[in-house]
Amino acid sequence: MSDTGGAPAGRAGKASGDHDDGFCPLWEIGAGAFGGDRPGGYRGGMNSRQQPRWTQTWLGGVRSAGVDLGYPGERLGLPEEGSGAAAGAGRRILAVLIDWMICTWAITRGFLGVEPAQQAWVPLAVFGVTTFLLTATMGMTFGMRLLGIRVATLDGGRPGLVAAAARTVLLCLAVPALIWDRDQRGLHDRAANTVVVRM
Repeated sequence: MSDTGGAPAGRAGKASGDHDDGFCPLWEIGAGAFGGDRPGGYRGGMNSRQQPRWTQTWLGGVRSAGVDLGYPGERLGLPEEGSGAAAGAGRRILAVLIDWMICTWAITRGFLGVEPAQQAWVPLAVFGVTTFLLTATMGMTFGMRLLGIRVATLDGGRPGLVAAAARTVLLCLAVPALIWDRDQRGLHDRAANTVVVRM
């Protein structure tokens, strides 16, 4: 014991924010995360070098752990930007929503005169048929055309009848289309060996 207020000699002169046990109080982490200051002028929190490796991976993704996966579509031979690049999730989801609105209100209710709320299977059937026909013949749906994207095979061509049918069936199941890989390909695209690219 030293005569400096009863503090252990080994800790004399150590900054108030240092911790020998390797742990940092929760309130200090919170202050550092939100830019707050610890009373007394000390700025709490740990920087990226002090954080455990698993914490960096969880907070910042695999790239923060030193793993570079490249841009979406790189391993498929697609360009990073411009025509032929992999379309982002935002465009693809918005295109499906546009197609669904067209099939539900314009075709099912407006053209066929069927109330979607009473016969919910009708708009789904219309959506499936129109998506299959347009994908197989034009490589794109109404929504895709509006947003400047299209469905292509891995060699850049237009998908055939079998690929378009497999992709449409899985798309109508919804869940496969909501699970995609690092190349922005949903399970329906992987099953059909297709990819959605920019025009």
